[in-house]
Amino acid sequence: MIICIGAGPGDIGYLTQRGAELIRDAEVVAGFDTVVNVVKSIIPASAEVVLMNYRDQVAQLERVAAAHHAGRRCVVVFMGDIHFSGFQYLERVERACGHPVDTLPGISSAQILASRARVCFDETTFITFHRRGDLMPFKRHLVHVLNDERNAIVIPCPWDAARSFMPRHIAAYLLENGVSPAHPTEVWENLTRAEAEWHGTLADCVVRDFTDMSIMLIRTHKPMASQIEPAARQ
Repeated sequence: MIICIGAGPGDIGYLTQRGAELIRDAEVVAGFDTVVNVVKSIIPASAEVVLMNYRDQVAQLERVAAAHHAGRRCVVVFMGDIHFSGFQYLERVERACGHPVDTLPGISSAQILASRARVCFDETTFITFHRRGDLMPFKRHLVHVLNDERNAIVIPCPWDAARSFMPRHIAAYLLENGVSPAHPTEVWENLTRAEAEWHGTLADCVVRDFTDMSIMLIRTHKPMASQIEPAARQ
């Protein structure tokens, strides 16, 4: 068995019961150092722990795949939900194993932010730049989302300076592409940990620096009116 598990947004309290059960029953637990650290309190003492980073992830996943093919129960943990920002990592797991693997969804920082900021996903588009490869299609999509009068929840790209696309870069790109500087904007850091929130506009955001553990909400100028029936008159 091998299964990929969304471990939640950084606090073990948001790990699903099924995810915890699978980790407690695992013979091999693998993942990036920061993610494994979230669930380390429930990893069995007998389990082999395979830690990795961006540089050695391919080689380490080969180790996990070998254990899987040898019949050991293997779990690979992801931050948040696998299908929000972890899909490229899932591809690497499946490439190492040579076949599709099972997944167990988790709670993402986007879901936590929607709850904190009281926005509805029906009226909001989620876009992540936390990925390798060409970001331009996703940048253009973000412009269209805001022009279509929807909220946008955005996960920045925090990597090296050449690729970095953090909140201030996102705000600058949007302004350069004709998006109104007056859009109400929020940046939340370290969701579920020592949370900090910043409120302003896109124009204000251009000159602000935030940590790598950031998620951004850009609100529409025209929130959708309630579509429930009018309250009954007394």
